[in-house]
Amino acid sequence: MSGIGELRALARSRRSGPRRTAGLSPGPGRAENKDNRVAYVFLFPWLLGIVFITIGPVLASLYLSFTDYNLLQPPEFAGLGNYTRMWEDSRFWASLKVTLLYVVFSVPLQLALALGLALLLDRGLRGLSFYRSVLYLPSLLGGSVAVAILWRQVFGSEGLVNQFLGLFGVEGPGWISNPSTALGTIVLLHIWTFGSPMVIFLAGLRQIPRMYYEAAEVDGASVPRRFRSVTLPLLSPIIFFNLVLQTIFAFQSFTQAFIVSGGTGGPSDSTLFTTLYIYKAGFGQFQMGYASAMAWALLILVAAFTAVNFWASKFWVFYDD
Repeated sequence: MSGIGELRALARSRRSGPRRTAGLSPGPGRAENKDNRVAYVFLFPWLLGIVFITIGPVLASLYLSFTDYNLLQPPEFAGLGNYTRMWEDSRFWASLKVTLLYVVFSVPLQLALALGLALLLDRGLRGLSFYRSVLYLPSLLGGSVAVAILWRQVFGSEGLVNQFLGLFGVEGPGWISNPSTALGTIVLLHIWTFGSPMVIFLAGLRQIPRMYYEAAEVDGASVPRRFRSVTLPLLSPIIFFNLVLQTIFAFQSFTQAFIVSGGTGGPSDSTLFTTLYIYKAGFGQFQMGYASAMAWALLILVAAFTAVNFWASKFWVFYDD
């Protein structure tokens, strides 16, 4: 009974005000404040990173975009000069065209391949964990310098692709050195990094209740009809999530184009991504102010694509609620 009496005393003390009762431990409010302080201690390094590694450089680049800055001398205010120059820079617009072509072709094809493999793995294969791990590896390696160098060798004039075509008497072109095919090789490299969206698709497929497929099968729906009428609508939020995420990642691609083209964006600027052009302007020509202005233009473009995706999602994304 002593425990019940203490609880009643605690209740009376809380109703009467913040006065403490002798012999009782601090109330839950004090414990929550202590937990909050501990949480802030652990979050402090992350908050420092957000301020000094993310927000700080972003604001600094916004300021530098209105200046003439060559990394060696103090920046001089130039107003809208960098943005006016960017508007008249034909090479900048060519880099945007290359980037848009890369995004438009690589992202849908990558997601289609990832979804197809996720559907295959969802059929209950033996050793699912092994296959899932193996198929996820390209996402871990695809953005590395080593794989980009390997890709350049594979699609070179005497690479594995042309050696394979030679077995059938076909003389393949220099895929990397040909302006009409160079971008396609980088698109293939992006498609090859399907592991991350595939795992997300597989997790989404596992959340679809089997009763929907059973009901559709009883109604006589074929496999394509079940995929179109059951899988796609219920998986649409996952498709939307992967679409937005992979689109943003594709706009930020840099390593692949830099390594495959040897840092030039060639041949004939066919692989000159906007990120690569920003790098060349900032660290190759020491025009950091102009590079910052182009970076902000790319940021606005990515934000516009994301906003369009969110607006269009209301026509094809379906939620349970």
